[in-house]
Amino acid sequence: MMKTNGNYADVNGLKMYYEVYGTGKPLLLLPGALSGIGTAFGKLIPLLATERQVIAAEFQGYGHTADIPERPLSYEQLADDVIELLRVLHIPQTDIFGYSTGAGVALQVAIRRPAMVRKLILASVSYRSSGRHPDLKTLFSPEFMEQALKGSPYEAEYLSTAPRPEDWSKQLAKVRAFEQEVQDWSEDEIRMIKVPALIIAGDADIVLPEHTLALYKLLGGGSLGELSMPASQLAILPGVMHTALTQKTDLLMAMIPNFLDLGN
Repeated sequence: MMKTNGNYADVNGLKMYYEVYGTGKPLLLLPGALSGIGTAFGKLIPLLATERQVIAAEFQGYGHTADIPERPLSYEQLADDVIELLRVLHIPQTDIFGYSTGAGVALQVAIRRPAMVRKLILASVSYRSSGRHPDLKTLFSPEFMEQALKGSPYEAEYLSTAPRPEDWSKQLAKVRAFEQEVQDWSEDEIRMIKVPALIIAGDADIVLPEHTLALYKLLGGGSLGELSMPASQLAILPGVMHTALTQKTDLLMAMIPNFLDLGN
């Protein structure tokens, strides 16, 4: 597997970090909250890059990409950063695999620049705050979050990759504020997305199963396959919680390559 060394692109005032693996049609990977490339996609990249060019990016304040302290995190701003990164890399169109926060960003890219997206893979994504599990507020309480992440792979990754590892507590506070903002995206805007989407969630995820199903229907799913097979697909992974989703390589590799290759 061919890999380029870590790269930085000048994107909207950021030095945005990205890595490139393999050759072939481009597949952009966007990580989840508090994740860098390693914790989100470390196990998947070697498998996905056997037949594709995989570009994995890290958002503002995530992993190797330094924060801009005065710039708050938002899905819209992160999507604009991704759009600019693709422009800098001269990639006019790509498949996008987003996980958690990255899936929300991928959805925003598809809304804002539909021509840039060929296919979408959205793992554990919400488009409204009401679609998230009500117990998530416990997870994002300052006391629980600090304690739960102490010694975790997320903390270890940040401490070993961040330009200012001493800012870990600041990053947690910034992500917590971002995650608690009200999310209420227009269903009409989502219906306007016409690219095929594979929507994935765990059955014990932070996103409620009924919300995942509603998104699947908004993205064109729900028809009777014998009469008209929908271009979008839905997968609820059994016995899978949010933080384990992208580690389930056997389940994901049984569906992702087939979805990306369908209709090629």
